[in-house]
Amino acid sequence: MATRREARERALALCYELEVKGQRAAPLLDALPAPPDEYADTLVRGVDEHADELDALLRKYSERWAVERMPAVDRALLRLGAYELVYLPDLPVGVVIDEAVELAQQYSTQESGRFVHALLARIADEVRT
Repeated sequence: MATRREARERALALCYELEVKGQRAAPLLDALPAPPDEYADTLVRGVDEHADELDALLRKYSERWAVERMPAVDRALLRLGAYELVYLPDLPVGVVIDEAVELAQQYSTQESGRFVHALLARIADEVRT
């Protein structure tokens, strides 16, 4: 069984793949040789199912950044974090944001970490208060 951190990392890779291939979650997940951890599966399906709502939140709070112009890794991370903040309210805000920032620093750029933190913090202020 994967840790939540590992599940988020796997979900990030799968969400990135969804976008690059222009696929939906179900066919992508069904075609995998080994299914992802249950939590990663939940995240990927949730992000796919609520993509329009999540992108609307990102548009609302990303100052001077069009969602479509964000780097694909950052966009996938932001969608994952926003999904957790909106649809998994039992998760602590700090954990969601910290994990997203760490993944941004690992898979994107150092500046991405600050951007991801600021945007998810704004979203958390709206959906968790």
